Amino acid sequence: MLKWITIIFCCQLAGETLVRLGALPVPGPVAGMVLLFCGLAAIKSVPKELGTVSSGLLSHLSLLFVPAGTGIIVHLPLLRDDAIPVSIALVLSTLATVVVTGWMMQLLMRRGEPPTEAGDNG
Repeated sequence: MLKWITIIFCCQLAGETLVRLGALPVPGPVAGMVLLFCGLAAIKSVPKELGTVSSGLLSHLSLLFVPAGTGIIVHLPLLRDDAIPVSIALVLSTLATVVVTGWMMQLLMRRGEPPTEAGDNG
């Protein structure tokens, strides 16, 4: 277990380093997650122990939002000043997420369907 949580944190560290050195416009943990994904895609499986560790982290995911919620409360006056642009950004990003997710779901479902015969109309 310790090995896999260390690998997760090393991917996050590598992502942070990559973002800072490359001045990339994405958060370091996201870049680290992409690195972890690429590593798992290369081996074409998720090791059982990594699944166990990640499930444990996901079961406590709500605790990871406490600092973000605290930051929102601390910076509430700033958010109040920019309420309209922030609200528009939230609504548009949510709509974009729903549209892209729906589109990807349809695309992936079509790829998973067995091929139909040439004479089949239905």
